[in-house]
Amino acid sequence: MRYLIIGLGIYGSNLARDLTDMGYEVIGADIIPSRVAAIKDYISTAYIIDATDEAAVAALPLKNVDTVIVAIGENFGASIKAVAYLRKLGIRSIFARAVDDVHRAILEGLQVQRIVTPEQRAAHDLACELELATGVTSLRVDDSAYVMRFAAPDFFVGMQYARLTPDTLHGLQLVAACRDTDSRNVLGIARKSLRPLPIAPADKAGEGTDPALKVQAGDVFVCYGSADDFRAMLKRIGAAS
Repeated sequence: MRYLIIGLGIYGSNLARDLTDMGYEVIGADIIPSRVAAIKDYISTAYIIDATDEAAVAALPLKNVDTVIVAIGENFGASIKAVAYLRKLGIRSIFARAVDDVHRAILEGLQVQRIVTPEQRAAHDLACELELATGVTSLRVDDSAYVMRFAAPDFFVGMQYARLTPDTLHGLQLVAACRDTDSRNVLGIARKSLRPLPIAPADKAGEGTDPALKVQAGDVFVCYGSADDFRAMLKRIGAAS
């Protein structure tokens, strides 16, 4: 997959780095030369362009990418013009960042494929994190259930993954686990990345996972359950340590 990101501010540049780390080809564009210079060695190609100039937008390699992401946030007019030019040029797969309801409404009128609201999402994620605990990334499934991602507590280090059932996790269901590994991105830059561990769905006897696989410090758990289950787990393992 190839992505073109227009707008290399904090949001756009971080998105570009993350996509590159995932192995995708990323092309970036911004009007500010320092932003382009800061990321040009990390992504495939970077252009200095004015997104309010239709000819400049048309000169980008639009036909060589799968999706164009307009990540401009601070310049409302530039964002809208860039999206309008892309639509005029026949680009169908457009993701665009919206900073408020008016911005979102205009983008909806331009019929972009997806509108992203990172500020609102960040606020929602923080609220969920505060409800659970600091250091927990969560996705609310319904009023009481979450999918939670958190560092494996020290209490479980050395324990067999096959033993991590709802009984030992105090009601939580372990659905995945990851471990940091050394790797290189598409440009050959060294990095650390989380890789999934080969755990399988298990019954209460722990069947389905290699009994030799044990929890290491730094592993990451992905669990399903309620906020009460999570708090109960922390309370019980805290009392046991």
